[in-house]
Parts: sequence; structure tokens; C-alpha cells
Amino acid sequence: MRLKSFTAATMSEAMEMVRSELGDDAIIVSTQRAAGTKGVRITAALESADADLAVAEMLGESDGSAAADAIRAALTDHGTPPRLIDRLVNAARAAEISDPVLACAAALEAGFAFAHLPEHSAPRPFMLVGPNGAGKSVTVAKLAARSVLKQRRVGVITCDNIRAGAVEQLAAFTSILEIDLVRARGPDSLARAVEDSQGRFDLTLIDSPGLNGFKPSDMDYLQSLIEAADVEPILVLAAGGDAIEAGELAESFASTGATRLFATRLDTTRRLGAILAGAEAGQLALCDVSASPHVASGLSSISAISLARLIMPPPPAAAAPQDETFWTEASAS
Repeated sequence: MRLKSFTAATMSEAMEMVRSELGDDAIIVSTQRAAGTKGVRITAALESADADLAVAEMLGESDGSAAADAIRAALTDHGTPPRLIDRLVNAARAAEISDPVLACAAALEAGFAFAHLPEHSAPRPFMLVGPNGAGKSVTVAKLAARSVLKQRRVGVITCDNIRAGAVEQLAAFTSILEIDLVRARGPDSLARAVEDSQGRFDLTLIDSPGLNGFKPSDMDYLQSLIEAADVEPILVLAAGGDAIEAGELAESFASTGATRLFATRLDTTRRLGAILAGAEAGQLALCDVSASPHVASGLSSISAISLARLIMPPPPAAAAPQDETFWTEASAS
């Protein structure tokens, strides 16, 4: 695997540099804020992989106004902030794609970065960070299970000594995976645990305590954990929340160094506006999503086309037979 690093002012610009030099098949193995928090630094690798559906190959010649209107309606239903809706709708209209799902995918591709978490190896440990109840511990277990099933060596560390039962919950998962759970108390202990893991694992995952993104002392404590162990923080946010709150939380956690957003609980919500708002406000790349409470299932990377399919309403169910006139009118509406 050939590694190369790219630095730019924003995540979107850095991702464009990756695509320009390594192509669409590049795998993002690490992201971090650049020195002094000015910009972002991405480490990418070129590895053979199945490419996502190429939206560009399906560009249409027709006017995209109808598709743009459908996208506006869908984004509004998802509780997306109006300013973000306008930006995405303008991008969809500029793409001139008649199919609403593909037009939405083109807009998302233009407006967001996508950088899924590697399953095989990474140069830095991943620390799952976020507010209480976001699903960090289950996410750690899911990511560990995915890599263990691919015969990878995975190390798991927890520094969540705040929530009652947190260590026991994660220990139950790691025991099933036959992984030794390492417990760390505070920055110095975490630094030692990460140092001890060097060279022993393909991936090291760290569960952090749920912290209040609006409380300076909590963010200072998180910053001390991140800096002590030189980890890559991944923000975990539950879908379905308030979009404005999500945006403000994402900004707060991004200030500690988070550059990717992992969305959970997609199985329990119908609205994704908060996730979109969080990614935009924090300038975070969308990486993976969880759509199941079960450790062994429901984990998937996210792309522009798969996110567009989640955002846009599905076609009417075909359970009840309808005549051709009905379908013609429905398609034109």
C-alpha cells in the first residue's frame, strides 16, 4: 500500500487533491487538523477496491429544475437548515441531472467530503468521541468486529471511567471477539496504553467518555486525551437530533481535532438533517454509519450516492396494482 499525505485549507479541497492525484479508488487512512488547526491533513493510499456508482457517467442533458425541486422538498422534510438546503439545491440544479437521486448525489458530492474508515490498518489509533448517548461504545465494538472478521489484529482501549457500567458493556463485546480490553485512566495512562499497543495491532480503537461539547472543561479534558496519545478523533453523532444543536456540537468537537463524522441510529430515525448540518458546520468528512443496535450488523461506509438514496423518498410502493396512467401522472408530479 502506497501512502501519501495531502494538506489543504478545507476537507473538500484536500479530498479533491487526493482524487486528482490518486483517483477515486484512493482509501483515506488518516485525517487530522494541520499544525495550528489551519487546514486539514489527509493521508491516503491507492488500493484496489470496488468503486461507488459513478454519478458523472449518468449525467443527463435535461433541465434539472424538477429534480432540484424534489431535492428541496426532501431536504426540508429531513429538517435540514435552510441555508444548507439552498446550497445543495443550487449544486443540484447546476448539475443538470433529471433523476432526483442522482442529482442529489451530485450535490452531496460537491458539498461534502466522504472518507470511510479503513478496515485493515491505520497509522494512528482512532478515538471515538462525542456526547453522551451517541453510541460510541457500540460503534467501537462494531468497528472491532468488522476488522476481526477480516482476520485483522485489533486493539481496544477504553478511557470511559465516567458513565456507570461503560467499561463492563464494552468488555462484554470484546470478550466475545476474544480481544483484551485495556483500561486507561486519564491522559498519561492513555498515552502508555497506546504506546504499548504500537506494532501489536493493525487497528487500535479507543472508547472515550461522553462529554458535553458546550462545556469548556469537558472539551479541555478531551483535548488533553487526544494530544497525550496522538490519536485521530472521530465524532460520533446520533441521527435524528436537532440540526442547529448538531452543527454547534460538531463545531465544538472539530475544534479538538475531529475531521470525520460517524452517524449512528439511522435505523431509528427518518430525518438526517442533523447529520448534514453537523458535517457542514464542523467541516467534517462523512465516513461510516450504523443502522442496527447489533454489534455484528448494520455498519456501512457512506458515499454520495448511498446518502442520496437515504435522503430522497422511495418511489410509491407497488403493493396495490395501478394502471399505466397512474404511474405516468406520478412520475410527472
